[in-house]
Amino acid sequence: MAAREVGEQVTGLLRDANSALNGVADAVGLTPRVEKNPYALVAAALGAGYVLGGGLFTPTTARLLRLGLKLAAVPMVRERLLDVAEAAVDGVLSQAKSKDP
Repeated sequence: MAAREVGEQVTGLLRDANSALNGVADAVGLTPRVEKNPYALVAAALGAGYVLGGGLFTPTTARLLRLGLKLAAVPMVRERLLDVAEAAVDGVLSQAKSKDP
């Protein structure tokens, strides 16, 4: 009997907690956002959990930041390298044309 009563109390508490969370989600307007862009909200939740879990000042975070900076620099470096390569090819072609009689 006691186990059944405890189970009913736990079920009631879970139901109350679920309805409270749904009320907060409706008040904030979270449900339409989740339906519109679920992956962004999952990523935001993962990020918030990482920060709140103490992961901000860890070696893993430092590695991720270094990797992110390198990846962010790739387009700028790529454009400059392509410009240098284009100038070199143009220079070689112009020298070849000037040598031809």
